This record gives sequence, structure tokens and C-alpha cells, in this order.
Amino acid sequence: MADDLKDTIRENAEGPAKAAGDSGSVEQHKLADQIAADRYLCAKEAAKSKRRGLAFNKLVPPGTA
Repeated sequence: MADDLKDTIRENAEGPAKAAGDSGSVEQHKLADQIAADRYLCAKEAAKSKRRGLAFNKLVPPGTA
């Protein structure tokens, strides 16, 4: 279901925001809305990661072991 929602959001962001009848008028989504949708989808993908962007390392200077 999550993949369906992701695909739906992506398709809606790529499609027109408004469309008129016989005149053929079409209006795209605003660029800010498209960027927001892309950030949302990227954040959802990043949240699935087990590391979540954090890495903890223990630094040991040479000669002190």
C-alpha cells in the first residue's frame, strides 16, 4: 500500500494541477509544490533506512592502545 501511495503522489505531482474543457487550457503544479512532493518522497525513503543517517565511530589515536 505504501508503494501505491508513493506512486500516486508522484503521478499527481507530475500531472497537471488544472485542466479545462474545449479551450484546452492546462495548468501545471507550482514548482514549490513539486519540490515539496519530491522532498516528502525522499524523506520517506530515508526514514526506511536502518542507519537513519547516523554513524558512530570510536576514534583511537595511534600509540595509545
